[in-house]
Amino acid sequence: MLALIQNETLKIWKKKRFAVIVLVLLVLIPVFVYAQLKVTRNNAEKFKDWRAELQQRIVDNTNALASDRIPEEWKRWRRALVQQLQYYLDHDINPNSPNAVTFTRGFLNNAVTLFIPLMVVAVSSDLVSGERSSGTIKMLLTRPVRRWRILFAKLAALVLYVSLIIVTLIALTYLISGLVFGYHGWGEPVFVGFRVSGAEVDTSRVHPVPQGVYLLMQAGLVWYSSLVVAAIGLMVSVLVRSTAASFVAMMAAVISGNILANMASSWKTAKYLFNVNLELTAYLQGTPPPIDGMTLGFSLAVLTVWAAAALAVAFAVFTRQDILN
Repeated sequence: MLALIQNETLKIWKKKRFAVIVLVLLVLIPVFVYAQLKVTRNNAEKFKDWRAELQQRIVDNTNALASDRIPEEWKRWRRALVQQLQYYLDHDINPNSPNAVTFTRGFLNNAVTLFIPLMVVAVSSDLVSGERSSGTIKMLLTRPVRRWRILFAKLAALVLYVSLIIVTLIALTYLISGLVFGYHGWGEPVFVGFRVSGAEVDTSRVHPVPQGVYLLMQAGLVWYSSLVVAAIGLMVSVLVRSTAASFVAMMAAVISGNILANMASSWKTAKYLFNVNLELTAYLQGTPPPIDGMTLGFSLAVLTVWAAAALAVAFAVFTRQDILN
């Protein structure tokens, strides 16, 4: 089994997909850092104190609630945001203190639903379909090894690369942003425990944790949602013979989930779709879920069911399907 996993790991490495992902990160992260630097400088010129900036955000969001042009779901989000900002202001905590750790956790929050899943899809979309296109799957299946062991080796290699992608993304984001914002901030407090119910935010369980601990919690949730995307990508790769079709199908699923999360507030059953539940980090910061009734436990359960079903289908089809023809 270890030899099979090593073989599959080398196959993915030789495709140079991971090298392309690292190159993309090295190009885009400095762009995001520069954009954040411009925002920080503009805020510093406009506001002499972070408290004034926070107070202005509270005023702006409160005034926006009076507008009839804003949909009710956005008003609900703004009401919850106002209560959270007021909580930080009352406790004299700057939630946006500029440092590498703050930038990294902000980047993870923004990348968890689209950017990171697309990187995972780039690796998982052709694990089986790519070998069908090239014909190497026939050579692999002629070996005296059960098919489920071959697919399990592919899954294990995929888990390793997903983990490597998350670690690399966090490391590069921290190292590059630290050049501009500094590498401090690990011990700064971040409040967690906000519970959003309708338009109200329950702060009875709110407590501070070091920002470094918060980043580890974020990384764990991002890793889990990425594994679910990888499992579904593996299933699609088994079901679809074409690498291009497999990649497009997964890309469409990920992008549609990002759209549905902003539009499906009135479609209650959409909360059972995996792509609507990928933003697990939102529960840490107390952001209202896209659909009422969604909680961290609910989203984890939905993602677990989707991943288990995808793997069950992938193994069932791969072990029985006539792949050689």
